[in-house]
Formats: sequence, C-alpha cells, structure tokens
Amino acid sequence: MTIKGFEKKDFETFYIEGLEDRMNAIQQRIQPKFKEIGNELTEHLAVATGHEMFLHIAKHARRSVNPPNDTWLAIANNKRGYKKHPHFQLGLFDDHLFIWLAFIYELPGKDKIAGRFLNKIESLQELPDSFVVSMDHMKKDAFPIMELSEDHLERVRDVKKAEFLIGKHIAKEDAIQLDGNALVKEVKQTFDRLIPFYLEATQSL
Repeated sequence: MTIKGFEKKDFETFYIEGLEDRMNAIQQRIQPKFKEIGNELTEHLAVATGHEMFLHIAKHARRSVNPPNDTWLAIANNKRGYKKHPHFQLGLFDDHLFIWLAFIYELPGKDKIAGRFLNKIESLQELPDSFVVSMDHMKKDAFPIMELSEDHLERVRDVKKAEFLIGKHIAKEDAIQLDGNALVKEVKQTFDRLIPFYLEATQSL
C-alpha cells in the first residue's frame, strides 16, 4: 500500500487565518494522512508493546476562537482517550514534524513514572544524539537528549503541570523529502527506541 507523506502545503496549513478555515484545511489535508499513517503505526505498536493500542486524531474541539498552531495523532492503550495515559504522538507545527513518547500533565501517576525514569536516566541519556526532549507539549522548544538532567525529571515528579516528551523533531525541509513509506519507517524506528521506556512507565501505573 502506498502511504502519502507530508507536503509543503500541509505545513502551510498553520498560516491560514481563522479557526474555521484552518480547521477545514487540517481536516481535508492532514487528517486523512493521519488516519492512514496512524493505522500502520497503531498496528506496529500493538505488536511491539504487547498492548492493544488505539488511534486518536486530535479534534481541537475545545477551541472556539484561536486556531491551533499544531495538530497530531496519538496512540494509546485506551479506546476512550489518550491524555491520561502514556502515549505516542506524531504531529506537525508549521516548521517541523514531531515524534514523541508523551507524558502530559493530565496523566495520573506521572510522579511515579518520573521516579522510575530518575533511576534510568543513564539509559535515557544513551539514546541517539538525534533524540530531543520537550517539557511542554504546547511549545515548539526542545533540547538535546544529552542535556537531560535529574533536575528535569524531578520537576516532572514534583510539579503537577510539568510534562515530559521524548523523541525526535524532523525539520519541514527534511520531512517533505520523505515519501510516506520512508516516513513511517522513520517513525517506527523512533518508537522502537522508546518502547522500553513506555513499558517501564506502564509498569508503575
């Protein structure tokens, strides 16, 4: 099966003014690709983790005025939702793709997960140099995995609103060079490096 990758036009969606017009473009341009790519990734993760996994595509339903600056698919082992669970993400800002294993503020037991990761910090730091960390899923910012410190994980453990996302960024210019199959291969390889940490996290919940 031929899977469609992301094009320049997909990233330019986030330049469209107005909530309704931008959401229409997200629904027409990006979400069909999310469904196709997401089904492939969900099946891969179910086999790789041994958990039943479910695809969720961001609806941005709570927005009433401001259009979203990014959009994503999420994969979790819960059919009803993903925000309260460790989950995998693939999504776009206007200038890059992000590939994450995500632990966001709505996740109960985030403190226990961070505690386990504090004991595994060397394993996290040994991920390839191409991996990055974000402490806020709403922001574009990320820092290299080698800069991850105990202070970061202690914040995730101790601050209720703190978040921890680990994975990769792919610049728009590089992402649009990948056909769909190459993109899916890259995302699967990234997720495969993160699955041990996903399994570590789910053991503490």
